Amino acid sequence: MDYTAKLDDALNRLHEEGRYRTFIDIERKQGQFPHATWRKPDGSEQPITVWCGNDYLGMGQHPVVLAAMHEALDATGAGSGGTRNISGTTVYHKRLEAEVADLHGKEAALLFTSAYIANDATLSTLPKLFPGLIIYSDELNHASMIEGVRRNGGAKRIFRHNDVAHLRELMAADDPAAPKLIAFESVYSMDGDFGPIEAICDLADEFGALTYIDEVHAVGMYGPRGAGVAERDRLMHRLDIINGTLAKAYGVMGGYIAASEKMCDAVRSYAPGFIFTTSLPPAVAAGAAASVAFLKTSEGQKLREQHQTQAKILKTRLKGMGMPIIDHGSHIVPVIVGDPVHTKKLSDMLLDGFGIYVQPINFPTVPRGTERLRFTPSPVHGPNEMDALVRGMDELWSHCALNRAELAG
Repeated sequence: MDYTAKLDDALNRLHEEGRYRTFIDIERKQGQFPHATWRKPDGSEQPITVWCGNDYLGMGQHPVVLAAMHEALDATGAGSGGTRNISGTTVYHKRLEAEVADLHGKEAALLFTSAYIANDATLSTLPKLFPGLIIYSDELNHASMIEGVRRNGGAKRIFRHNDVAHLRELMAADDPAAPKLIAFESVYSMDGDFGPIEAICDLADEFGALTYIDEVHAVGMYGPRGAGVAERDRLMHRLDIINGTLAKAYGVMGGYIAASEKMCDAVRSYAPGFIFTTSLPPAVAAGAAASVAFLKTSEGQKLREQHQTQAKILKTRLKGMGMPIIDHGSHIVPVIVGDPVHTKKLSDMLLDGFGIYVQPINFPTVPRGTERLRFTPSPVHGPNEMDALVRGMDELWSHCALNRAELAG
């Protein structure tokens, strides 16, 4: 077999469909985010404003976080030195797990290197703990949840997105005595819609199922202490396992689950994705713990309020120009373009002509025909940045009118 030719074929298919992903080289500047420098392939540089980052609250540059990381780095050095089981558990990891458990009102928490790994490792391990487990998974769950459910070797049922009636049908058709778990999200990141948490918890009670919620795009940003949508809606106590990230609103890196002490202990003891992975560097854990603690406070609440205000302003202004945005009331601002080539071209034109960086979102992240630009306004996007974005979108959208010939170049 000509392996190189096969690789060429696979990559060429992405180019032909307009789905080939290009990464641009960005240098973030501490204290200046969302402003950054784009290092072009020819070696030149251009100032840009990042409008698609997941550092939702700007905590990646917050003095409290940086001070904690500097202190831990000076005290411990760079890496953790091993897996959590073999020399890789430090006071910083334990402190972070305690902060997260407290955040969600759970007995314990378990730290992973990313929320992807936390989802994959946990969901693929649960059937080992509950033989015969049936997992009911929302069809729009994140790829990490899908992968964990797929790999676990147990039974699975896929219910239509946020369709509680369909979920009920599936659960009612299964053996009442079989162990069950419902896996879903609180905020679905591509459309920005919310999961029906209370209704799902009601079904879980009715059918004796466990609940597993991914709050990745909500932790830090919703609820009086930033624990997520479940905290905002006073439903955390009804959720058995809560997944979250430390790499978005908290501005650092890592993921976790929060649950009962026995649940965390069992996952810790059986999940290969936890057992065989080197733990996060202590400095990263220290920074994340500082971020979680800070966002629990009234100062964190101020940032959350500013964040929601900025999202509402951007949605209002884009709607006023007739942009086809999706608005479910969350902080996510998707503008539907509907064609991968056009989406990429529009992204390139914003970057080259206006210094505005927003990455195109194409299949398989979103369904074909719903390709989009996904904006993530934050408290550090001020009026000037907002005006520049609106001007750029207005000029390109109105003058090009998404004309296929023009956008295709």
